[in-house]
Amino acid sequence: MSKILVVEDSLTDKEILTLCLQNGGITVLTAQSAEEAFEQVKHHQFDAIILDVVLPDRSGFEICRELKEDDSTKQVPVIICSTKGTDMDKFWGMKQGADAYLAKPIDQDELMKTVNQLVKAA
Repeated sequence: MSKILVVEDSLTDKEILTLCLQNGGITVLTAQSAEEAFEQVKHHQFDAIILDVVLPDRSGFEICRELKEDDSTKQVPVIICSTKGTDMDKFWGMKQGADAYLAKPIDQDELMKTVNQLVKAA
């Protein structure tokens, strides 16, 4: 069974993402900040990480960049899910190393398709 970390500070968005993934048979752990996310990554092996961009302590772009620069996490697929959905935001997210960029509100079918493709490829 796959295990995914959802880094999201909005309770509503976190619940939507978590339920969608759990309905797809995926184990979900959550974090509300960069600090919590890195703590989770230290203690668990994830098959993918879903990041919001706007977080209380650091941006999802920064977190993504750090994950992709670290030898222990650079192979883990990162999906950025954000209300920042312009072409420039998507371009910037991919430049930071994101494997996919989905705009909110999340299309749950698209989310599951993206997760399944990336987890199989990893």
